[in-house]
Amino acid sequence: MTHSIIYKITRALLDLPFALRRTRRPRIVMTLLVKNEEEMLAKHLEFHHAMGVDQFVITDNNSTDRTPEIIAAYKAKGWVAEVINELSTDYSQKAWVDRMIETARTKCGADWIINADADEFWLPACGSFPELLKDARANVLAADIRNVLPEEGKPWCTWQSLINPVEDYEAYGLSPYSLFNRQTKKVLHRSCGYLQISMGNHKVSMLPHIERRAEITIFHFNVRGREQFMQKMINGGQQLEQHKGRHGGRHWRYFYKLYKEGKLAEEYDRVVGTHVRDRLLSEGYIYEDTRLRDFLEQLNAKER
Repeated sequence: MTHSIIYKITRALLDLPFALRRTRRPRIVMTLLVKNEEEMLAKHLEFHHAMGVDQFVITDNNSTDRTPEIIAAYKAKGWVAEVINELSTDYSQKAWVDRMIETARTKCGADWIINADADEFWLPACGSFPELLKDARANVLAADIRNVLPEEGKPWCTWQSLINPVEDYEAYGLSPYSLFNRQTKKVLHRSCGYLQISMGNHKVSMLPHIERRAEITIFHFNVRGREQFMQKMINGGQQLEQHKGRHGGRHWRYFYKLYKEGKLAEEYDRVVGTHVRDRLLSEGYIYEDTRLRDFLEQLNAKER
């Protein structure tokens, strides 16, 4: 489902009386674009449902692992409202997310939409999205991203070290696209007034556009060990080579170039700071945050 920008502007103008309307219990829908996410997807859905997400709209882009089975199981529970099986290989992420936003708005009746990835866990400081959003005076909320430092040999759900950005990465011998880079905020937004999402879900165009910072930490598990990192960058690079545009995905293009030169494995250590970890820890660039780990442990206990 796609609409022209003229249609969306006209719709947003008609929505203006409702653009900032408060709702005692807003309906919250999360969109997800996934490919081979069997490792994290079930926990992701369980966590965000516990945080107050009512339904999910998911685009599966040619998964070859158990991802489709996991999606089907949660669709049977009523949590997944729509599954879009996207067979294209041109990585038109922006268009695919836009399509899911339209579905969340029209089919799910969403008041608020969160556009996430399966390796992101959005944790509001107040403990739930309905509590956060019920009195929101904005229509866009910006959330801080914190990369989670991988701990080889341990399940990802037990990791508890987050990362503060390092400004001078060269002084530490880090990759220009290391986990210690400054992370661009991500946004959640109302459905009323929606015009266009950006590549990567870092920005959104709204009419009107009233943005505030929210007390949300996004725990980002974008690197989950050497093997996962290499496969992810190879897959992403292959898809972006087929993408018509040249915008977005610069880090994947960088890593894919190294892969073709046979240098990706050694770059991994510069991505996670293996050689300077003690220094980064002592200088406060690595710090402990157990909130997500503790919550996931509680979810596991309930399942048992």
